[in-house]
Amino acid sequence: VQLVESGGGLVQPGGSLRLSCVGSGFIFSHYHMSWYRQAPGKEREWVASIMSVGNVRKHADSVQGRFTISRDNAKNTVYLQMINLNVEDTAVYYCKAHLQARELWGQGTQVIVSS
Repeated sequence: VQLVESGGGLVQPGGSLRLSCVGSGFIFSHYHMSWYRQAPGKEREWVASIMSVGNVRKHADSVQGRFTISRDNAKNTVYLQMINLNVEDTAVYYCKAHLQARELWGQGTQVIVSS
């Protein structure tokens, strides 16, 4: 059972990245999926969520209009499309699968926004 994130890297302010998180060992389509991030010296914060059904999505105010969460259940993958990145978006990004009391976390992927 695992989640593996990828797609992080170094990008200039105003740039874009797409993060991916692939799940295995569980029924991916049954789980709600979320992205969180943790900047250096800060608490981990919620970024976005997408429900298991109905394509219901929510985004934090700080990323609304710039980040979009989506999922492809056929590929057991959740995505985070990020545009117009700024230095405040620098963080380790984690995906989480959750269903009732069960939570699964990935190992994280680093995003650095710098000129």
